[in-house]
Formats: sequence, structure tokens, C-alpha cells
Amino acid sequence: MSKSNEQEETLVFQSVAPAAATSNSGVSRCDCLAHRFGNAGDHPDRAARYPSDTTDAEWAIVRAAMPVPAWLESRRGRPESYCHRQMLDAVFYLLDGGIKWRAMPLDFPPWDRVYAFFRRWRDRGLTIELHDRLRAKVREDAGRDPEPTAAIIDSQTIRSTPTIPVATSGYDGNKKTVGRKRHLLTDTIGMLLAVTVTPADVGDRDAGQHLIERAGARHHRIRLIWADGGYTGFLVSWCAAVLGLILEIVKRSDDAEGFEILPRRWVVERTNAWLCRTRRLDRDYERRPDSSEAMIYWSMVMLMRRRLARRPG
Repeated sequence: MSKSNEQEETLVFQSVAPAAATSNSGVSRCDCLAHRFGNAGDHPDRAARYPSDTTDAEWAIVRAAMPVPAWLESRRGRPESYCHRQMLDAVFYLLDGGIKWRAMPLDFPPWDRVYAFFRRWRDRGLTIELHDRLRAKVREDAGRDPEPTAAIIDSQTIRSTPTIPVATSGYDGNKKTVGRKRHLLTDTIGMLLAVTVTPADVGDRDAGQHLIERAGARHHRIRLIWADGGYTGFLVSWCAAVLGLILEIVKRSDDAEGFEILPRRWVVERTNAWLCRTRRLDRDYERRPDSSEAMIYWSMVMLMRRRLARRPG
């Protein structure tokens, strides 16, 4: 395939990127935008060697869903100097292995460049953008509409490390745990719709109001949300009066003994279990709550890229 034809290759979401006159990249097997139009060719390729590395099939899916860099649309910034695939694999390695940023292996780009990539995507909303595009594809493959009409909400208390600022940490009296709470809103197949991270002493109703309001601004078709007994009270009437949606409380039977699978609620509980498979999320190590939220989105990106690459056909 000629170089001109390669540059005209259809990238589902990146097709809006303007054509570049020349490429600064050297010869490389990678087809990311940083290699094709940026300066990533100044750095060598790396061989995949870790379980968290993106396979070629997974990369084809992720590449098509990645946001177009601002510098490629002549908006701001300068052409990136490191391969997008290497940057993603570095973030995935940190998540999967639970390592410190400074412990990044030498075959990845320098740790401070990887962290700068993570921080830039967090602050500009690019992590959520990539996540939401992959989630829409997962829903389509499951025979569902890309935008959900129903959701499930729940929270999970996670222990924090001593490096977490006191102002963003708290004590959960019910779980007898010092740390933070992850408040998740998922669709009916367990894909993440929104997340907010708070100190552990913040109540479910207060955090749930903020989370549902945030999700409602991005997912206008949601009309029904299932929740546990921790969300009873003013939140039910607030959802109906302000957002026009039903918050249905799914309670455990008073006669039930031992473990009981509750309708709908088990879906979000499974998502919490998926997240805890990622070692970086086993505890909260992030100094900033929005970094914790970004890590959760990246964890779901890892899960969805594998699921989409395994689909038949």
C-alpha cells in the first residue's frame, strides 16, 4: 500500500483529522498519529513483552476510537514525540502492575513523559472521550443502543495510602475503613457511565446526587436508575422533580439469610469486582480524586479493548 493511500485509511473517529503535508516520523511499524504526523519516529519502537501490552487486534480498535490531538487540528500544542501506543501500554502497565510512576520500565518512554500524557488526557477530558467511544461500541456489539435508558448506582469504599491528603480522605463508619469512596453509575451490562471519587465519610445520597446530575448531562436518555437502601430519602424525590427520572430502590428481603443476589444491583457489584482486578485500584494511591477517576476509566478501557478484540468476526 502506498504512503498516500495509507494516510487516507479510514479511522472511524480520527477521520476528522486534517491531512498533514509531511511527516516527521522515521520508518516505523506503528500507525499512530504521533508516528505518522508527529515526532515519534525520533524514538525507537519497543517489543511487546508484558501481559498488559495492547495486541495488534486491540490496537486497531483503540486507535480508531482515540481523540484527534489538538496539534493535528492546528489548535494548540506541538506534535507529540512519543508513540501513542507506547504511552497507552505504559499507563496499562502501571494500572495492571500497581507500580509507582517512577518505577516505569526503561523500555517505555520516560516516566515523567508518561505521567504528562496521563495528566493531559485527564485534564482535557480525553480519557473519558476514548472510554465513551469504546463503551458505545461494546453496547452495539451486545445488540443494544449506544445510549442507555437505564442504569444502576452503587458505592465502594477503598482503603487509601498515607500519601493521600487528609482533605480528600475520610472514615467510613459502616466499613470501619479510612480512605475514599468510588461512586459508580453503570448501564445494565456493567459498562461505566460515570464515576465520582469522594472521601469515605461522604454519604451515598449526597454523592449520588452529584453523580446522577453529572451523568444526566451526558446521557439524556436515562429514565430509570436502580439503587440500594443507602439512596432512600430526598434523592428519590429530587430525581423525579429535577431530572424527571425514577430512582427505584432494590432492598434486601428482611427474611433473607446469608448471601443473596439482588435483582439489578449485582451488575454494578460485578463492575466493582472488575475494577479491583487492576492492582493500582486495589487501594487508592492517587493524591487527587480526579486522578482516581481517570484510573477507573483507564481500567475500563483495558477491559473493553479485550472484550471487543475477542468478539467473533
